[in-house]
This record gives sequence, structure tokens and C-alpha cells, in this order.
Amino acid sequence: MSTLASSHVMAFVATCDPQRARAFYEDVLGLRLVEDEPFALVFDANGTTLRIAKVPALVPAGYTVLGWVVSDIAAGVAALQHRGVMFERFPGMTQDALGICTFPNGSRVAWFKDPDGNTLSLTQPAGRAG
Repeated sequence: MSTLASSHVMAFVATCDPQRARAFYEDVLGLRLVEDEPFALVFDANGTTLRIAKVPALVPAGYTVLGWVVSDIAAGVAALQHRGVMFERFPGMTQDALGICTFPNGSRVAWFKDPDGNTLSLTQPAGRAG
């Protein structure tokens, strides 16, 4: 019997505007569209299936719903800013000029939103050069 520990994870987010979401995830973030289904956009996110559900209404979660681990967060932020992505700033959090927060353990995180207001992130784990 197969266990979940040996199975691949599939990620989900939602959109009220599939055309706008497709442009963002495909053109801005650079993910490969696998299929535009009646109920979801399906992307390949470096081997992880990302299903962007097509919904009639959406209230974005107040926390990060999807993120990427990167080896150089400053370069990742700069590349996305060059494509028009704006990074979030949060009151009470110390963030550098790029919007990157460095946590006590050395991990670095920056947050941005997709067109539907879903919070996404880039994370450079502690100890990774950048």
C-alpha cells in the first residue's frame, strides 16, 4: 500500500479571473501551463502540479498560500520586480529595501500577491548563499 509520505504533493490556489491568473502564472512567474481545464488551470511548477481552481468568488486567505524555495532571494525579488511584481510590506516586520525579511535563524522571506490577492512568497533557507 502506498503512503502519502512517498506520494507527490499537488498545490492549489483559486482565481476569479482565469485569463488574468494564466497571464500572471505563465508569463510573469514563468510556469509551464499543462492544461486549461473547465474547472482549473493546471501548471507544472518544477515537477509539482499547481491547480488554479476557477471559482465564482474568492476571499483571499490572510496568510501565505504558496511559496518557492530559492537559492538567491535578492536575485529572485529583483527578477520579479523587473516583471512588474510588487512586494508586500508588513507593519512590525523588519524588511530591507527589497522587502526581504530576515528571521533570527537566518532564513529570508519576501511576499507578493497574485492578481486575485493570494499571498505568495520566496524563501531562501538559512545557510544558502545568495
